Amino acid sequence: MSDPKRASDTPIAVEVETGKSYFWCSCGESKSQPFCDGSHKGTDFTPVKYQATESKKVYFCGCKSTASQPLCDGSHK
Repeated sequence: MSDPKRASDTPIAVEVETGKSYFWCSCGESKSQPFCDGSHKGTDFTPVKYQATESKKVYFCGCKSTASQPLCDGSHK
């Protein structure tokens, strides 16, 4: 499997809504960062589902190196 493209050097803050599902781009090619737009088709990458358990601000990984996908763990530093 190839390495993902680094989409951002910082986390991407998003206000999520309780009960809503979000699909994080794991390949780094999506034009809708941090979310999947289907750009991974034909690769080994798949989007990662995030299910919001409460409405709040979360920080999705932009560098695509986090060990806690899809959320930022500081790997971009």
